[in-house]
Amino acid sequence: MPAETFGHISHIIFGLNPMVLSTAILAVSYLILFTEKLNRAVIALLGACVMIFSGILTQETALKGIDFNTLALLIGMMTIVGISEKSGMFQFVAVWAAQKVRANPRGLMIALSAVTAVFSALLDNVTTVLLIVPVTFQITRQLKITPYPFLILEIFASNIGGTATLIGDPPNILIGSALNLSFMDFVYELTPVVVITMLVLIFGFDLIWGKKLKTTEKDKKAVMKINARGMISDWRLLKKSLFVLTAVIAGFISAEHLHIANGTIAMFGAAVLLLLYTTGLSHSEREHKVEEAFGLVDWTTIFFFAGLFAIVYGLEEAGVLTLLGQKFIEITDGSIEKAAMLVVWISALVSAAIDNIPFVATMIPMIKSMEESMGGREAMMPVWWALSLGACFGGNGSLIAASANVIVAGMAQREGHPISFLGFLLWSVPVMLISVAIAALYLHMRFFM
Repeated sequence: MPAETFGHISHIIFGLNPMVLSTAILAVSYLILFTEKLNRAVIALLGACVMIFSGILTQETALKGIDFNTLALLIGMMTIVGISEKSGMFQFVAVWAAQKVRANPRGLMIALSAVTAVFSALLDNVTTVLLIVPVTFQITRQLKITPYPFLILEIFASNIGGTATLIGDPPNILIGSALNLSFMDFVYELTPVVVITMLVLIFGFDLIWGKKLKTTEKDKKAVMKINARGMISDWRLLKKSLFVLTAVIAGFISAEHLHIANGTIAMFGAAVLLLLYTTGLSHSEREHKVEEAFGLVDWTTIFFFAGLFAIVYGLEEAGVLTLLGQKFIEITDGSIEKAAMLVVWISALVSAAIDNIPFVATMIPMIKSMEESMGGREAMMPVWWALSLGACFGGNGSLIAASANVIVAGMAQREGHPISFLGFLLWSVPVMLISVAIAALYLHMRFFM
């Protein structure tokens, strides 16, 4: 197909086919990403630049492809959570929950998994496990019991809990921003199936591990003596952080009525917390605190997203994703139900093997291209929810399927309780299959009965 037939794409290097060239750039970029031999942000940015140098994109169209609402939402929430963490509030909640179940190992496993799921819905998965896992080690060490089932369950809870809201998991942030969905859209549609899946998961783990987790009254008393309030390192910062977090969540909930983008709300919350955090300090101390707070942002992830958006936009501009969308319609015979079932399972299986972020970023414009032929946005919503559920639940499919999984495994290794890849698979594959089956059943009952 000649280059001049692709709209503005008229100067492709060596006169190559834009579809073939853009697909090759994406394939090479993703292949290098999956090997994890090089930094993912560097690869994404290089791929984006190659899209421009090859003539598939211009600098202007590359910038057009970047979803700045997603980047603003990520930066804002990373800043808010990073500052709030310094108050010790999250560690306090974990210890408080352990003491509420009187340090009973079975109750403790349930309590910590529930806390992990809730925090993952309101924060991000990586931050949640970084906060909860050290407390888990501390408490299980006091009780003289193995932390293994606690860690495995917390990994699963972080990925499942993060599915419940707009801000809980990057795939949801991508989908929500692309479709202009509200915080409450995710809560209404996904929280019920998340709660059901968590209950099934907790019941299963309690059935398998509950009676094996035994400790002494003496060790229980040691946990009960931990000063939960002592976990709060800065009470003034705690109050400021709670105020801002509450206001930001309230802003997300009312965003659709205020007609303000979620990224703006998150950035405004971050700016307000930075103001409250640094008010009254000397000039040098204030500047240092602000720079330190900006250092809490995972800039590698931000630039990775930016480059990834441009790469995927190159495929969209070349017409590759529209062609794939047409093929998908043919495979499903134009059936929304078949499309939803296929997407939820494919998303889960692919996300179990590779990072779900580039997969979802690629799927979004492809599914968008199908909407007009399949009844419009409203009719296609079951497919969008299927993408979210499959990609997020698929994060439990293997030890490398989600960043939180890798981080917990690394922390466990350092503590002398290694989680092997194959050992994790014995738990993760059944959990993923059961959770995706629940998701598929939920989608069928919710939209097609």
